[in-house]
Amino acid sequence: MTRGAAVSRAIPPWALAIAAISSVQLGSALSVGVIDAVGPAGTAWLRLSIGALVFIAIVRPSFASLRRRDMPAILALGVTTGLVTIAFLSAIDRIPLGTAVAIEFLGPLAVAAIRAQSKVALVFPAVALAGVVLVTEPWHGRVDLLGVGFAALAALGWAGYILLTQRVGDSFTGISALALTVPVAAATAAILGVPQSIGHITVEVLLAAAGLALLLPVIPFALEMIALRRMTATAFGTLMALEPAVGVLLGFLILQQTLTITQGLGIALVVAAGAAAQRTGRREPADPPLPRPEVVD
Repeated sequence: MTRGAAVSRAIPPWALAIAAISSVQLGSALSVGVIDAVGPAGTAWLRLSIGALVFIAIVRPSFASLRRRDMPAILALGVTTGLVTIAFLSAIDRIPLGTAVAIEFLGPLAVAAIRAQSKVALVFPAVALAGVVLVTEPWHGRVDLLGVGFAALAALGWAGYILLTQRVGDSFTGISALALTVPVAAATAAILGVPQSIGHITVEVLLAAAGLALLLPVIPFALEMIALRRMTATAFGTLMALEPAVGVLLGFLILQQTLTITQGLGIALVVAAGAAAQRTGRREPADPPLPRPEVVD
């Protein structure tokens, strides 16, 4: 075991997941300015493209080492990542960050419920769902249907992302798979992102996008892939209940989006559900993948 691997094993998987959540939501809150300049799809394309360059520079993948049976999952994860990024950024362009995150969480919630192996485990997603309802406050009727639709699409994609990330992560060591999947995600986002952003890209936008790329995808994608090797999909999916809480908090602190007492109660419920789920969500690491050349000198 390498020193880096030993350090990652010493950190609880739930701590890695929470760090990833914080990075994602901070990146989302800070993306609003770039979205105003180049649009949601343009922002997704720039962030993913810069992130892809970072992963390629770090990993320097050997494409000759790829196995044919790995390709469908790699392509599926890359396309899903690109679509989720566009959908979520389109959502926060129209509805508050906390609301968008709460709706998006329904994807991980579905994973947690479907993959749960005991009736007791189903209690955690149920509690989290109650919290999500309180955070979104649907009874007020202030609903942007298109924004909600984008968030719901992100929820579906996020569910697939969790399952695909776990599958791809089990087949590769370290973060080498991200040097393959993130470029696919960037190419997917380019279909809508290039037309949307053309003529609006400035040096300031590029610098902002580069900083945002570290917050998402570079840091969280790496942490999530490592965490999902050591957590069940059920526990990870329910732990994502913390996303609405972090999203509402950062929306309040950075974007001055208001927080009601009811939303505060909802946050308490989702945090409680996430904390309870991680206690029973340890996963034995998958068998190490067969050695393969991952770096081209």
